[in-house]
Amino acid sequence: MFFLYTFFLDHHQNLIVQLRAGDSRALARAISSVENHASGWVELLKALFPYTGHARTVGLTGAPGVGKSTLVDYLARHYRKETRTVGIIAVDPTSPYTGGAILGDRIRMQEHFSDPGIYIRSMATRGSLGGLGRTTADVSMVLDASGRDIVMIETVGVGQDEVDIVRVADITVVILVPGMGDDVQTIKAGIMEIADIFVINKSDQEGTERVEREILALQSLAIRADNWTPPIVKTVATRGQGIAELASAIGEYQSYLQKNGLVLQHRIQNWETRLLEMLRDTLLEKARASISDGDLSRLASEIAEHKRDPYSVIEEIAKKAAL
Repeated sequence: MFFLYTFFLDHHQNLIVQLRAGDSRALARAISSVENHASGWVELLKALFPYTGHARTVGLTGAPGVGKSTLVDYLARHYRKETRTVGIIAVDPTSPYTGGAILGDRIRMQEHFSDPGIYIRSMATRGSLGGLGRTTADVSMVLDASGRDIVMIETVGVGQDEVDIVRVADITVVILVPGMGDDVQTIKAGIMEIADIFVINKSDQEGTERVEREILALQSLAIRADNWTPPIVKTVATRGQGIAELASAIGEYQSYLQKNGLVLQHRIQNWETRLLEMLRDTLLEKARASISDGDLSRLASEIAEHKRDPYSVIEEIAKKAAL
């Protein structure tokens, strides 16, 4: 056991040195290790954690078809002109055949391949709801530890339940487009409430003013705890219009958080939620490992036949796993 621990420690130290030096292949290996839960992935994250906390993490979310990928593409170009390094996590639906991401944002952003200042990673949701994959937060940490100035997370685009991004990103951008009927009213109970910045993309189309009025009307109904009023930025991403204004709005909100001492408070709230999620996943894995597939099928049959109740079964499993 000590030998294995020493091996992983030495291996991780070499990987971290390469990753911190800007080696994209080392970064790719580290992300793959975390995403696939390869041997030693937790030790790797433990070793990387002291190097995190410096990147600005920006989440971009919205319904399918609003132009998230194009906005991320042009934002990356903008930040590179400012000589800032960028990491992009593009969360895509899971392929039913391979289990991988089926849209492949790396194809859509392939002109960035030759730029070492941009690292793009497509990752699949793998059945996870809420717009993110299960390991998105951990992959974001790896990119942060690699020294990236900006980490952008583009969510999968699932609609009003896509709110997990607020627990990972420092700044959340909600993207809307005109011409989607009563879309603003439809999703107001979900992603509308998590926006730090609103973007009306495709703002050269008819109906832009209506979307803006609806956003303003919704904002008038509630006051945020941080007293910030999310600005509305109009863009035409396919032509690069409004990208500088969006980058400016992102910077202004970051400055607002810093000026009012809210950065730490925001991250504490995020970590409270993430700790509970990590605890849930760890306990579930421990409980699942304590019961075989055969025993699970037997217990399910007994419950279905009303020979036992599910609550007693859960108590038995929890006791067996010493939870």
